[in-house]
Amino acid sequence: MENTNKKILIENIDFYYENGLMVFTEKYHRERGYCCKNGCRHCAYGYKKQTIYKI
Repeated sequence: MENTNKKILIENIDFYYENGLMVFTEKYHRERGYCCKNGCRHCAYGYKKQTIYKI
């Protein structure tokens, strides 16, 4: 039996391409329902990835 829980992504609504990379929209992140803590450009949960600089 095939798994039917997969959402079909719609370009320019759920994601778009920038420099050959897929960028998910805020709408997509909200519908996913959780933060992955990867510092996504359109994070719907306010997560900001911190850069650590070595001296």
